[in-house]
Amino acid sequence: MRNIRGANTPMIERRSWRRMALLALVMTLIWGGLGARLFYLHLGDNAHRLQKAENNHRRSREILVGRGRILDRNDKVLALDLSTKHVVVDPEVVLQSGYSRFVTHQLARVLELDPAMVAAKVNRPGRRFEYVMRHVPMDLASEINSMGMLGVFFNDASNRNYPGGRLASHVVGFANHEGVGSAGIELRFDRELRGVPGFRMTEIDGRHREVYQRRTMDIQPQEGSDVILTIDQHVQYFVEVALDKVMAQHNAKGAWAIVQHVRSGDILAMASRPAYDPNEFNRFRDDDRLNRAIGFVYEPGSTFKVAVFAAAFNEGLIKPEQIVDCENGRWIHNGRPLRDFHPYGRLSIADALKKSSNIAAAKVALELGEARLYDYLRAFGVGSRTGVGLPGEEGGILNPRSRWTSLSISRIAMGHEVATTALQLVNMQSAIGNQGYLMKPRIVKQVLNTRGDVILDVKEEVLARPIRADTARLMCRLLARITETGGTGVRAQVPGYTVAGKTGTAQKPTRGGYSDDDNISSFMGLIPAEDPQLSIIVVVDEPQPERTGGRVAAPAFREIAEQVVRYLDIPPVPAEVAQEFQSIFVERPM
Repeated sequence: MRNIRGANTPMIERRSWRRMALLALVMTLIWGGLGARLFYLHLGDNAHRLQKAENNHRRSREILVGRGRILDRNDKVLALDLSTKHVVVDPEVVLQSGYSRFVTHQLARVLELDPAMVAAKVNRPGRRFEYVMRHVPMDLASEINSMGMLGVFFNDASNRNYPGGRLASHVVGFANHEGVGSAGIELRFDRELRGVPGFRMTEIDGRHREVYQRRTMDIQPQEGSDVILTIDQHVQYFVEVALDKVMAQHNAKGAWAIVQHVRSGDILAMASRPAYDPNEFNRFRDDDRLNRAIGFVYEPGSTFKVAVFAAAFNEGLIKPEQIVDCENGRWIHNGRPLRDFHPYGRLSIADALKKSSNIAAAKVALELGEARLYDYLRAFGVGSRTGVGLPGEEGGILNPRSRWTSLSISRIAMGHEVATTALQLVNMQSAIGNQGYLMKPRIVKQVLNTRGDVILDVKEEVLARPIRADTARLMCRLLARITETGGTGVRAQVPGYTVAGKTGTAQKPTRGGYSDDDNISSFMGLIPAEDPQLSIIVVVDEPQPERTGGRVAAPAFREIAEQVVRYLDIPPVPAEVAQEFQSIFVERPM
């Protein structure tokens, strides 16, 4: 046995030597490879690798800037940007940390998200960037940040906010989720509001934190400018409450109203129903976002008679005491009948306007003739955009005389065969209250940069003077009679004040004629009539069951006017002055 073990010993020793030699060879190759790699990395041409390494940590990004604010005439904020955070995860870091379930649970809890949705974003091996939630409020972002979760970081952002919600929504408009103005002032002044973004080239560490010392480029952004409106949010509130009430009381399809300062042309309020909340603009229909005060064209009906009578008075063709035969409510003109809502016989011109006789208006228009009527209507702005500076303004319809039929002049006189916007009508009425001067409606006063410098100053502008001062004064006196007892606008009376106004009840066109059931009811008025300060129009679309402007729109006018004159501290007219003003024309028996 000893001989056998002795014989095998050399063989075992040779095997051990071979293993050691093989191990030494492997180790030599490994260390040789590592040495070669180190030599290559230190002394070789590694520019592209160094560039790649640097690029992994280098970041260039546009520095987004907040949009400017939109303010009312008293510097009350109607729109502004609020600072927010985008919550982002680096799935690779989160998974390597071993706390992916914890991160998922905490993010879902704080942000009130579906845990499965968060888990799907976190559990993505190889991904380095995933949005969890955009536009997170700062307090929630701070709560998440305090947890110190690896792989969770934040990007600065801002979110457009409208503190008043639906208040003045059709004027202010909205900015979409990309921060682009998409309606109203937000769209019209998008370039001024959005400012100029900055640019930054920098480096980040492994936790996506910036290494400030490594910034190579830092161009600061220029903040967006502020837009100052002529709107007064308190007046706007009064108007919107009144519209909500008239919509509910009369089951209306829509309603809109404007309050304008007579002498400057400033729009103090412009409201439309239905309305929408610009904070959630995508939840509403296009129809809800339509600004009907400037974008809805309709046949105005009897409110249009104001222009016709004013033109005839200005030409000296009629006098207030002049008698006109209203034909007992039915008159045949060029083979077609023309009717009054109530039958009247012989009336003075003053009384015919007070009673809103269609037949009297048609006869007055015929005295004017087509050429003069057309010219006056154009001078009052009919058929043209006012240039108020809001997107979506319509110009209305006033056909050229070449397209008029033999009946057109009599139909236009009572507000048919012509279409206007409420802004055109209220601006026409303001001209009557402003000694005949037609002002350009103004809804933006100024645009200011962040230093407070004025970069746009919108001045008051006279567009035309369709009528003389004496004609304008006469029209104010005649229109004040419409709100007296026996007039069509008695429900527009404001205690302590004299109102000069005009009702309108226009049947809506249908195929082959006009609807017997659907109409647009309106009232427009000046207050106080003796020295007009405010011009107000209220329009109600398809009210039911009451349908006349005197019963539907006039009370809404009264509600608005009562609050606005007191809020603006417009003093009531002394009783003796009002009595003298209103007693100039005596109603004659029919």
